[in-house]
Amino acid sequence: MSAKTILITGATDGLGRGVAEALADQGHTLLLHGRSQERLDAVAGTLDTTVRTYRADLASLRAVRGLTEELLRAEDRIDVLVANAGIGGGARQESADGYELSFAVNYLSQFLLITRLLGRLRASAPARIVLVSSLGQAPVDFDDVMLEHGYEGMRAYCQSKLAQIAFGFRLAGQLDPAQVTVTSLHPATFMPTKMVLAGGGRSLDSLARGVAATIRLAVGPELEGVTGVFYDREHQAPPNPWAADPGVQERLWQLSEQLTA
Repeated sequence: MSAKTILITGATDGLGRGVAEALADQGHTLLLHGRSQERLDAVAGTLDTTVRTYRADLASLRAVRGLTEELLRAEDRIDVLVANAGIGGGARQESADGYELSFAVNYLSQFLLITRLLGRLRASAPARIVLVSSLGQAPVDFDDVMLEHGYEGMRAYCQSKLAQIAFGFRLAGQLDPAQVTVTSLHPATFMPTKMVLAGGGRSLDSLARGVAATIRLAVGPELEGVTGVFYDREHQAPPNPWAADPGVQERLWQLSEQLTA
């Protein structure tokens, strides 16, 4: 396997860190994103490969723009982008831009990051985008996207994850798979990560299973040219039908452009 330059968001713990550690063992160059420089440095110091770190709070679209500008200045190529960063459902909070926090972090930040890096990904062809999503899925209510009425933390999480999948389908349809592929996945069920344990959940799948499923989409040779697909762990699976509706995808894309200006 040839060494690649791989960007991983949310790389300082849980699945993101596990993916970084496994890819480091394969000799890839890693671009690690996180909110804390101290934690980024701590992770980077344990990896026996070339590592460069990038700090940004994805709850701020201004910070996401700054992150993309820094990446475009510093990195000649990005072969793989693993969009892993995310938060779980909880009490309703708003981002720095006034958007519901789960939708802002889990979806809008990724929309902005990926669309701004598309040129660099195309130039690195064949490149891959991997969206770490979930089987927890709920359609976006376009009349109340920010869930200002009847808010539920789990619904906020689930709609942000289904929006992510719909975006991935729409983006895959726009791109030549010989240049950039886009896949999304539910990496594993209730891995023993900080997000799951903090929410009172109990572990069902191992972290190793989620790491293996994610790495398969990121660098597995059998996934070369495969695009516009959702995976439940290792197997292709249909998501909520809402995400596959071309009208929904177009409406979501237009909304996302509007919200990210």
